[in-house]
Parts: sequence; C-alpha cells; structure tokens
Amino acid sequence: MTTIPVDYEILRLVWWVLLGVLLIGFAIMDGFDLGVAMLLPYAAREDIERRVMINAIGPFWDGNQVWLILGGGAVFAAWPPVYAASFSGFYIAMFLVLATLILRPVGFEFRNKIADTGWRTFWDYALFAGGLVPSLVFGVAFGNLLQGVPFRIDSDLRVVYEGNGLFELLNPFGLLCGIVSAAMLATHGAVYLTLKTDGIVRQRALEFVKIGAVITITLFVLAGIWVWLGIDGYAVTSAVMGDGPSNPLMKTVARQTGQWLSNYTRYPWMIIAPCLGIIGPLLALRLTTAERSGSAFVASALGIFGMVATAGVSMFPFLMPSNIAPTSSLTVWDASSSHLTLFVMLLATLIFLPVVLVYIAIAYRAMRGTVEASQIEGNSASFY
Repeated sequence: MTTIPVDYEILRLVWWVLLGVLLIGFAIMDGFDLGVAMLLPYAAREDIERRVMINAIGPFWDGNQVWLILGGGAVFAAWPPVYAASFSGFYIAMFLVLATLILRPVGFEFRNKIADTGWRTFWDYALFAGGLVPSLVFGVAFGNLLQGVPFRIDSDLRVVYEGNGLFELLNPFGLLCGIVSAAMLATHGAVYLTLKTDGIVRQRALEFVKIGAVITITLFVLAGIWVWLGIDGYAVTSAVMGDGPSNPLMKTVARQTGQWLSNYTRYPWMIIAPCLGIIGPLLALRLTTAERSGSAFVASALGIFGMVATAGVSMFPFLMPSNIAPTSSLTVWDASSSHLTLFVMLLATLIFLPVVLVYIAIAYRAMRGTVEASQIEGNSASFY
C-alpha cells in the first residue's frame, strides 16, 4: 500500500483553504472587469468613453476567468458531493450565469464591427448584463448556502435535490447577499477605473467609489446582523472524524440559533475576515480620494477577501448544509475525494498554480499604464 506523507485531515483542511483561495481569486481578479461592465451605463456617456472602459479590461477579462474554471474544477475533483448537490440545486442559476458570461466575448468581439449607435448600444447592454447577472447570482448562492439548501442524501449516497428552482433561491436574504456582491464588485471595478483611465471616466468612477463603498459596507453589516438575529446555523453534534470516510450520513447535525457566529468565539482569529470586509472598502475610499489608486485597488481586494472569507469561516466546517435533512449536510470532513486523490491534486496545484501566477504577473506588467481616449480615437476598426 502506498504511504501518503500528509494526513487525510490536513489535506482536507488544505483543500478547504485552496477552494477559498480560488473563489477569492475569482472575486478579485474577475471581479474588477465584472464591475467595470456594470458601470458602463453610468461612467460612460459617449462611445469613446465606453471604448476607453472596455479597452481598460479588454486584455485581461478572458484570462481572469481562469479563476472561475479553477474553482469549478477544484469543487468537481476535491469535493464531488458538493459539486453534485450544488449543480443540481443551482442548475438554472448556473445556466443563467453561463448564458450571460457568453455575452461577454460576443460583446467584445461584435460591438465595433458596425459603426451604428443602436448596434453598439445593444452590445454595451449585453456587456452590462454579463457583469451584473453573474455578480448577483454568485451572491445569491452564498446567501442560500448560509440558510441551507433543500437536498438530502439517500442510503446509496445519491444526492436528491427537492427545491423548486430559481425563484426559491431569490428569497429576501439571498437577494440581499446578491446585492452585496454586486455592490462590492461594482465598487472594485470603479477603483480599477481610477487606476486605468483619466479624464471624465476617471472622475465618474471616483464619484461612484464614494457611493459604492458606503453602500457595500452598509449592506455587508446589515447581512451580518440578519445572520445574527434571523438565520439559524448548523452544528455537528456527534463526534467529528477528520480522517474518517467521506460519508455524510455518519454524523448527526442540528440547527441552532446563532451557530454561524460560534466560530468567532472558538477561533478568535477568524474575526479578521469581517473586519477586513469593513476596513477594506473604507480604506479604498480614503486612498482613491487621496489619488493613490494603486493602493486603493489593493485595499479593495482586501475588502473582497474579507467578505468572501467571512462566509467561509462562519460556516466552517460546513460546505453545503441541508435545511430539510441536516444530517445530509456536506462538511470538510465527509465530502472530499479520497486521500490519494487530494494528495495528487495538491502536487499538481503546487506545480501549475505558480505558473498561472507568473503568467498573470507578466501580462499585467506588459499591459500596465493608463488607457487614454487619444490612444484609441483613431482606431475605429478595433475590437474595443
């Protein structure tokens, strides 16, 4: 028998962290171009201004989506039951995200093919939808995870989803989380525009940062209060076997009021996450006002890190709780792939993730600088 040098329990924790890193990486890296797309109708009033905004994200948006692919691949390979349950329960929502994400490459490719105002306006709003809808849906998904998802696992370990589709997901708390997500990413996109553009586009982006940062913080705090006062959490009430078999039915789970806040008492360091979620946007606002856009972008990224991490650490060790059969809830300890699979995947990640990061660093360095209207005014036949 092959001896694996890393304990199963540690590997499960490592992959929980890696999943969080990939989701946060997607929110930060793809989040700014989703945010810029959402701001198209606000920050750009003329065609040349829209072209400046689109050109600011044009070299990066497709590479940024690698983070989404990596995150989906990690769920599929490291947490198969989570993949099965989430893609069953959120199927229509995922399809909606996919459909609107498809609008992005088509919009970038087609908008400048015809010099017609109606044609370009149509594709501009397609790009706007491609930014807004995924941002909302991802937030709605997190909101529903915190409330629990209506699925159960039968005696053959098959996932059975018993929900009623998309409209069930659009409950008040889920919608609040969706708006938090959209506001967070729109603000992140506005901070990015203050870094990459000048003139009137930059000025409008700066004005939006002042509004968006306050809205993001306010809604994030409101969601936290809602969780504290009105959302039951979940707790494993039987013995936890960190290195046990991946069988969710070998534990007992109970819903408990205030349970999603208990980790902050058990692991006080976790309070860093919600603190960053509040401090990050505030600091981004202060730094953009002080004309320090590069530092503001880093601060905005820290705020996103804090908000996404808050959901993750609050739910730990749960990945996907069930609100109709709590025992079927999927946790870090019972929803993973095998010991060997996690180890082989970790080795592959340690080899290829640095390659991805180096590529990203080279691409951003090569494309550094401000996008100015004068640079693209005479190039009407370009894609952007």
